Amino acid sequence: MLKVIATAALIFTAGVAQAQDRWMSIPQPAAMPAATQSGTAPVNGIEMYYATYGSDDGTPILMIHGGLAHADIWSAQIADLMKDHTVIVADTRGHGRSSNDGSAYSYGLLAADYMALMDHLGVDKVHLVGWSDGANIGYSISQTNPERLASHFAHAGNVTLDGIDPSVETNEVFGGYVGMMAADFAKMSPTPDGFDNFLKGVSTMWATEKPGGADALKSVSVPTLVVQSEFDEAILMDHSKMIAELIPSADLLVLEDTSHFASFQAPGEYTAAIRAFIDR
Repeated sequence: MLKVIATAALIFTAGVAQAQDRWMSIPQPAAMPAATQSGTAPVNGIEMYYATYGSDDGTPILMIHGGLAHADIWSAQIADLMKDHTVIVADTRGHGRSSNDGSAYSYGLLAADYMALMDHLGVDKVHLVGWSDGANIGYSISQTNPERLASHFAHAGNVTLDGIDPSVETNEVFGGYVGMMAADFAKMSPTPDGFDNFLKGVSTMWATEKPGGADALKSVSVPTLVVQSEFDEAILMDHSKMIAELIPSADLLVLEDTSHFASFQAPGEYTAAIRAFIDR
């Protein structure tokens, strides 16, 4: 039976009284901590930026950012988790500091890139923390390479197009995020003037049905926590509930008083939710 974890009774109580409307804005992430290792890896015809943090001998945590973003959005989570875990982050193909070779964006291709990066780093298995497109990449890996995942913390993903809230196209908070990422792209990308084409390519992927759809989730064996924000601008609550119902033994975590951008809005509580899941 699906277990729904209401965060008001658990870890998301702190800070709500001080900022009832924190879901209506997106704070800038903190500066990144110093990396243990960083560079680019030759992956499937591109140069993929990656960085590692911490030096724990246990199963590493691989954190995959959302569409249009980059690895540095995880700064607050990395600073905490690296204390007792090895954390791996990367810029997805065409995002941030990573190049693209002209290939069309698809979740299958992006998942293959991350599998190749793990091979490059000599990592057999990870706890995957995926946000938005990162969660969708995680769902793809869960279906094709489940042996590579110890667990999947899947925040704000979707497996069918009807899981997307159509109002996201005119939502001011989401529009502000696109503007933030456009500014970061201009600073970080090897093609700094190419944001419009980049946005078009990613948007095309967003509008394409995912292989397997909802039915493919019924065979997922990876321990999964489906994470939904109370005020998500992009993903419908009922869709996340459906995903959690379809994946055997999955649980649903609702992050109260946050939006699609919960990791920005409540970084400490978000990290605590990751820890509660992967360290259980």
